[in-house]
Amino acid sequence: MQPGSYFAGFDLVTAALYGFWVFFLGLILYLNRESKREGYPLVTPGRPNDRPQGFPGVPTPKIFKLAHGGTVQAPRNDGDPQLPIAAVWADPTPGAPLIPTGNPMIDGVGPAAYALRADVPDLTFDESLPKIVPLRVATDVTIDPEDPDPRGMTVVDADWQPAGVCVDIWYDKSEAIFRFLEVEVATEMGFRRVMIPVPMMTINSARNVIRVRSLLAEHFKTAPTLRNPDTITLLEEDKVAAYCAGGQFYAKRERSEPFI
Repeated sequence: MQPGSYFAGFDLVTAALYGFWVFFLGLILYLNRESKREGYPLVTPGRPNDRPQGFPGVPTPKIFKLAHGGTVQAPRNDGDPQLPIAAVWADPTPGAPLIPTGNPMIDGVGPAAYALRADVPDLTFDESLPKIVPLRVATDVTIDPEDPDPRGMTVVDADWQPAGVCVDIWYDKSEAIFRFLEVEVATEMGFRRVMIPVPMMTINSARNVIRVRSLLAEHFKTAPTLRNPDTITLLEEDKVAAYCAGGQFYAKRERSEPFI
């Protein structure tokens, strides 16, 4: 190589290409690190002091301003909240399944697990009002005459046994869709109202019933209820969805057994 010819083939295009590679690598590392603001450090089962972060590590905490007022810090200095798990490990090997020790649908184990979201209602962006409300509150919303009105229909379980009566529909004002059915259930202690996510039920107009395949009639009596009868919080949304979805696995013993 001739003296002074080392950069003879190095031009602006090559410099731009190398600069883009360096920028793109930095962008990947930055986005990967920012994605760890929630849920990290990880938790190793059976080893509470082992909190792996991976590469790159967890970013430094930041304060975020919320749209409806207030702030939130992520990641939190106290780490993610951990609730006692009403289950035991099937064996000490990594990845072993959990064996519930109580009622897994109520205890939030396995497919009935839920996220610890804020115990406040989700709000609309423009009006800062509760986003999901019953039709008795959203009086300006009506059901299309060509669609069945589930109010007053009998709610039946997976075995077609009566479980309750639909008394109202909960409407999402931001998405303009129905989210939940409110069901009145008779118990030994009187009547109670529980929520059923719309995707978890089927309306049978011919039989004038609403079927919920994931639950049995007894499960309606212990389903989560709302603190406020006219609003549902983010935490309550997750609890309701997890309870009903968990029934797909736990409602009947044979559902949790292997097929073979």
